[in-house]
Order: sequence, then C-alpha cells, then structure tokens
Amino acid sequence: MTATTIGPTDSLTDVVGISVGHHHRLDDNVTLGTGSATGCTVVLAPAGVVAGVDVRGGGPGTRETDLLDPSHSVQQVNAVLLTGGSAYGLAAADGVMRWLEEHGHGIAMGAPGQVVPIVPGAVIFDLPVGDWTIRPDADFGFLAADTASSECATGTVGAGVGARAGAIKGGVGTASVVIADGPAEGTTVSALIVANPVGSVFDPRTGLPWGVGSDGAESFGLRLPVPSELDAANAVAAKGTVLNTTIGVVATDAAITKAGCRRVAVAGHDGLARAIRPAHSPLDGDTIFALATGTHVPEFEIAVPAAFPADLPILDAVCAAAAQVVERAIVKAILDATAVAGIPSYRDLFPSAFV
Repeated sequence: MTATTIGPTDSLTDVVGISVGHHHRLDDNVTLGTGSATGCTVVLAPAGVVAGVDVRGGGPGTRETDLLDPSHSVQQVNAVLLTGGSAYGLAAADGVMRWLEEHGHGIAMGAPGQVVPIVPGAVIFDLPVGDWTIRPDADFGFLAADTASSECATGTVGAGVGARAGAIKGGVGTASVVIADGPAEGTTVSALIVANPVGSVFDPRTGLPWGVGSDGAESFGLRLPVPSELDAANAVAAKGTVLNTTIGVVATDAAITKAGCRRVAVAGHDGLARAIRPAHSPLDGDTIFALATGTHVPEFEIAVPAAFPADLPILDAVCAAAAQVVERAIVKAILDATAVAGIPSYRDLFPSAFV
C-alpha cells in the first residue's frame, strides 16, 4: 500500500492552482419547507486543468459531463460547479462562466476576450430543506467564483447548506494527502465532497462514521459514544429520508491524461462507498470530478515494462490516494456540519464521541 502523509492544510487547495469559493443563503429561522437553505460551491482552476468525471448514482443532475469523455476534443476545464437546487441549481454555472469570461479565462475562440469557459457541474437534491422555490442561480455562481481562495471552509457552507446525510445533517468536507514513497513520491492528492446521500454515514452498531475505518477513529478525535446516544440516533435514522446525492472533486498535481483523470474519478468512488452505506443507489446522483494540474514532476526515472505507459505507476498511486481522501472528506463533512431546519448534526446526536 502506498504510504501517505496528511497535506499541509488537509484541504483541496493543497494542490497549488486550485481555489474554492462558496455562496449560500441560510435564514436563522429556516424550517423544512420555509426560509432559505441552499448554496453552491465553485472549484476554480482558471488557467485550465486536465479533467475527468465518473457518474455512479442512478439519479444524476449534471452539466458538461459528456465533454469530459477522454475521446472528446476539449482537454481542460476552468472550473467545476457543485450546487444545491437539484436541476434548477445548474443555472449557477452561468454565473461562473460570466466571472471567468470577465477575467479572460476559457478557450480562446477569436479576438482577444472572445473565450468560452468550460464549467462542468453536478447537483444535490436539497429542495425540501427550506423554501422549494429558493435555489442557486447565476448570481450565486458568480459570487462563489468571486470569493474563491486557498481557504476551504467546511460543514454547513456553500452547496452543503441544505445537505442531509441519511437522517442527519450533511455538508462540505475536504482532505488531502502527500504520497510519501514510490514513483509518485511528493505528489499531492486532495478532495472536496458535498455529502448528501440516501445512505447512512455512521455504523448503527457503534455510532462511529463508516469512513473512520481506514485511518482510525482516533485520527478524527473520536471515540465510541455512550449507548444511550446510539439508541437515540438509531431512532432518528429509522425515520429515513428522500434527500440524495454525493458530489465532489478530486485534485492532484500529478501530470496525468484525460483518461487518467477518469480513472482517478472512478477510484474516488471507492472512498465514497467506504464512507456511505449504501452508496450509488437509484435515488442518488453520485458524481466525482477529477482535476490534474501537472505541476509535480517525479525526481527519477520510472522503470515499467515496455507494454505499459510510463506514467502508470504514478496513476496507480494517485488512484489509491483518491479513495483515501474522498473517504476522509466525507467523514469531515459530517463532523463539521451543524444543524439546519431541525435536521440534527452528528455532534448533536453523539456529543460523547468527541475526545
């Protein structure tokens, strides 16, 4: 297994050149069906990065995913939109495009300033949390892009404001690792995930998040909660939910192809399946994008059989790390979320689990 260490900020933006912006509306008095509780999150790579996508859920809401097929002509994207609002929320991508165009970013198509920004996106279904008619629009996307930075807020922010994970509050989480050995040594792999699944995010037998398995509960500052809290949480979970879809972005500074990015996105879903049970259901639109900046160059030659591509060992290590960071990002999304519209957070249900 490839050894890794936690990245400097343990966030998506540990991959240099990537920035994140959030914009949301959240009323203090929001309840299920009334008030504002929605938003969007924009991952910016304005100079363009190689990208891929893998859609696994049975009910996706997406934009520009066909363009990311490795056989298609466009090789790079300028941003990725993650948004609430179900299919309505895809309108926020228009605002991201407007921001990129105003800053001169996109595919050059003629005279100076004539560019076409490439902004794939995916949605979560959060419409019943708050007023159904309030959802992200183009202004949301523009403002999220305009505030993008290396800071990466988590929890009940951006596209995670109306997120629900099973019967508890979902949100935005992020994580990163640096590969510590092998041909990909020094490569950074990171993820940002909006956790809003139909499936459960914690083990009903222990109360611990499913995703702590790889790194251990102690690495998240957790311990087994008391039995009374577990019983109460399982009673809440039994009520069920129709809200659905987990979406996100995996990024790396490795130099990999568009087809390689697709493999990284595929591997990211392994981490999703470790942290959410069940995952990829007919009621979810689970979608993961992968971005590669290509800024990290290995310090030594890679020896591989002649029949294999020279970058295959690097891609293999990045894929393994992608599953790891997605899993950890989902756990952090759950731990950082706060209650909205009466949807309890993990911290509300399991206060004794925190060391």
